[in-house]
Amino acid sequence: MQITLHKSKPNKQSRIKITGSKSESNRLLLLQALYPQISLKNVSNSDDSRLMAKALASDENLIDIHHAGTAMRFLTAYLAIQDGRTVTLTGSNRMKERPIKILVEALKDLGANISYEENDGFPPLKITGKTLKKQKVSLQANVSSQYISALLLIASKLENGLELTLEGTITSVPYIKMTLSLLDQIGVKSTFENNKITVKPMVQNIEPKTITVESDWSSASYFFSIVAISEPGTSIELEAYKQDSLQGDADLVNIYKAFGVSTNFEGNSMRLTKTDEPVSHFKYDLVHAPDIAQTIAVSCFALGISCDLSGLHTLKIKETDRLVALKTELEKLGAQVDITDKSLYLHASKAIKSGVSIATYNDHRMAMAFAPLALKTELEIEDAMVVSKSYPTFWDDMETLGIKLTK
Repeated sequence: MQITLHKSKPNKQSRIKITGSKSESNRLLLLQALYPQISLKNVSNSDDSRLMAKALASDENLIDIHHAGTAMRFLTAYLAIQDGRTVTLTGSNRMKERPIKILVEALKDLGANISYEENDGFPPLKITGKTLKKQKVSLQANVSSQYISALLLIASKLENGLELTLEGTITSVPYIKMTLSLLDQIGVKSTFENNKITVKPMVQNIEPKTITVESDWSSASYFFSIVAISEPGTSIELEAYKQDSLQGDADLVNIYKAFGVSTNFEGNSMRLTKTDEPVSHFKYDLVHAPDIAQTIAVSCFALGISCDLSGLHTLKIKETDRLVALKTELEKLGAQVDITDKSLYLHASKAIKSGVSIATYNDHRMAMAFAPLALKTELEIEDAMVVSKSYPTFWDDMETLGIKLTK
């Protein structure tokens, strides 16, 4: 479905409630499957989390997780330790192009029985679960944190726990720390020193526990963008968020100061307010928060400022090659964009073309990152319901803000 966004001015004061973090939800859903004593509140209503929950509850021998990359990585590790069960794990055509060899080889090093059904290094996978007795494994440290987290999430169920050595410079420390913090919440002990992570095996049942998932910071990014592009005094209150968040994208608070957005925490909510003018050039290394690169690039374009974003090497293996997609769609609007395989440079631009149709490439973040441009111009979003992957009520919340749209 295509949505037309009409040039709009948002309400001066708004309040939005965003559901639980997809990143936290998918980790906790897997841990709940391993430890049924866990109860969860505020679980993400995203497609990815619903697919994850459905797959974990399935007893079928074929599981299709469609576009859900996190589910593919986490389930590969989970199914590898389901002793005696054989499952083929597959996904969409794009998923079959997304590499998984690094994780599969690490699991094989631990003794897992996994084979590739089509192309070497890519889904679909045939996984025969077994008890994994080996303890030590190494990974390159600059790989997707989801490979690392997949191993950490099952580590306490390995017979001897896990000793994971990360070789080189680690790129996604916040997501690794998130995983370890969630393990700690349920009583799994771990250490993370230098480039070595050790997780102890769980020798006894955990105590019954209820965990409330924090709301999703990636989803909050689009409202930071809207406030940044708005008139001074515009304010949006978002719930439920913590100032000491585990999520890497919480760096939005510091990043959007450069665009004149102040953030104040009040109880379990945060209030975003446009207070200052933006900087004339923005430079930032997003190695710890690559999922907000699209939002930031569009914010800078809307504000007419240049930006230099680095640390983006993982964007090429997302739902689409996000760097190429960003360049293509921004240039439709009149931007000048230079990209490498791990960076993006946006030249300052004062003009924004009207009536442009934005392709979304089966990528939820493309749809949502470009939506704030409705404050500057009319535009169309193709395949707009792709937002359901992470934020099904996004367009409803845009209307709540006062953004005019036609479905």
